[in-house]
Amino acid sequence: MSIRDTVISAFQKEFGSRPHVLVRAPGRVNLIGEHTDYNEGFVLPMAIDRTTWIALRPRTDEQVRLHSLAHGETMTFSLSALTKNHRHWAEYAKGVAWALQQAGHRLCGWEGVVGSDVPIGAGLASSASFELAVARAFAAVSQLPWDPVGMARLCQRAENQWVGVNCGIMDQTIAAAGKAGHALLIDCRSLDLQPVPLPTGCKVVVMDTATRHGLVNSEYNQRRAECEAVARQFGVRALRDLTPQQLPANVSRRARHVVTEIDRTLRAAQTRDPVEFGRLMNASHDSLRDDFEVTNKELNIMVECARAIRGCYGARMTGAGFGGCAVALVAASAADEFVHRVAETYAARSGLTPKIYICTPSDGASVEPLR
Repeated sequence: MSIRDTVISAFQKEFGSRPHVLVRAPGRVNLIGEHTDYNEGFVLPMAIDRTTWIALRPRTDEQVRLHSLAHGETMTFSLSALTKNHRHWAEYAKGVAWALQQAGHRLCGWEGVVGSDVPIGAGLASSASFELAVARAFAAVSQLPWDPVGMARLCQRAENQWVGVNCGIMDQTIAAAGKAGHALLIDCRSLDLQPVPLPTGCKVVVMDTATRHGLVNSEYNQRRAECEAVARQFGVRALRDLTPQQLPANVSRRARHVVTEIDRTLRAAQTRDPVEFGRLMNASHDSLRDDFEVTNKELNIMVECARAIRGCYGARMTGAGFGGCAVALVAASAADEFVHRVAETYAARSGLTPKIYICTPSDGASVEPLR
């Protein structure tokens, strides 16, 4: 049974009727442009066919009641009395409600069931997927206009100010505004969006290392603070305002990664050549490993395994790092064999069992028909 059908069935069991509304929001994989979003640079993610689904119906009061299939528990909160309970999955939903109300939206209560096949902590934006699904649910029951970029900003605010994770805008934007069949070049300063077709004859393969990060407790916030400090030293608003040619030889390695990564991302968005795109991905991973220092042993092993297999044009870690997933650009004709071989070689070298997904570029958050 698909995750969509599982959520609908669970709603019927939990509430004794069919849901009135079904919403979805995708996870994402970032093809290139890592740790550039909070530096107001460019990123090139794609929404993937791994998704958070919420089946729901409106309530006549201010209560939100949401049952999580992943956590096996139900949480309830009042829209007029939001309080924080740190490190609980429900904080993401409460944070979205808080941000929407702070923006002046009048919200209606609802009850529903949420389920997802976006792996948690794998660097595939499970939190943004959940946030945008919740925002879509509130928009549906409260008759709010759906502005993908505006909703992405509010969901980012929820994660920054309510949950306490200093994430950039990329994850929420691609979850809100993804386009089927394309990656999306996002200018993280202006939030201008440009659909970008994948390189010709290629598949995107996501490779889960079976290691996990925890953004709140990781070095993510430290890296962000380091980047902001270097920008102040150069007298610019953000590292996006520097070019590789402006960097002195002794510049901070953190700044060198960000500035060169922005350049690589713009180059990748302009090429349809899989060889060139793969070369840029490889350079991105090497920079994240050596200059930004956000890989781990397993991510490096996975990338080495992928690069050694026929048909792989390039591979890199994806997401915030410190664990999670890598991504590879692979010739479509070699994709099935690649999945088998990379799983086999990674398991032999790491002792871990990976999960490997061939991913399809998908649309952003939407209300889906109940058939």
